[in-house]
Amino acid sequence: MSNECSKAAARRALDPAFTDLFFVGHGIDIGAGPDGLSAHQDKFPKMQSVRLWDIPDGDAMLMLGVEDNSLDFAHSSHCLEHLHNPATAIGNWLRIVKPGGYVVFTIPDEDLYEQGVWPSTFNPDHKCTFTTFKPRSWSPRSVNLLPLLCSLNPPCQIIKVEQMVAKYDWTGARRDLTWLTDAECAIEVVLRKPTEQELQAGGRLRATSSLVTACPAGRAATRSAAGPATAGACCARAASTTSERPSLPRFASAQRLAARVRP
Repeated sequence: MSNECSKAAARRALDPAFTDLFFVGHGIDIGAGPDGLSAHQDKFPKMQSVRLWDIPDGDAMLMLGVEDNSLDFAHSSHCLEHLHNPATAIGNWLRIVKPGGYVVFTIPDEDLYEQGVWPSTFNPDHKCTFTTFKPRSWSPRSVNLLPLLCSLNPPCQIIKVEQMVAKYDWTGARRDLTWLTDAECAIEVVLRKPTEQELQAGGRLRATSSLVTACPAGRAATRSAAGPATAGACCARAASTTSERPSLPRFASAQRLAARVRP
């Protein structure tokens, strides 16, 4: 592979999500190598510092010595495919970022990079191949990324999973398209570590949002800062407004839905 972090940085510098949200504060670049994220700090003005982590620093799968909840973001470019247990690695990358922090990583897409051959002829150190999701893969070491991410415990918020195909050339003979081209041949992933409050609430809600609870009739009762609304009051309000609504023919809703999807 050839300067994959630099390729991604050029694209990300034009994306406000990376400049204003993902790469903000103090972070770590896991498996940085000679093409580390710190070389592109000028592209991300809200990035205050990036610690480089490579083989001399320890196992990238375990991240021993890095404190829990200590960083604003973790970044890794084409490191995960060299590790024996991707789920353990991603779990530890999430462990070291603060609640509300981000984990951003890229990995080779098995169809774009390995292109149907295993073991990898372009990088024999690869321990597995990756795909976003397939019911069946040609690779005996294929990892379906979406099910893996959904199985993580503690859970994470999946912000982005994208196959980077914009500059990929599907024509010609099989070859390493990352070498001396702008093709990334990758899957880009952005995860967010939820806060404990978000886990308890079942989602990331606005501070001013009302919490919704079920009432016996299946309608919603809201609890706001002013105090809880009783289910009885909710149902009474719903009953009083129901009588004012015009009646609809049976199955009218289904008929409208069918009309929308009819070719």
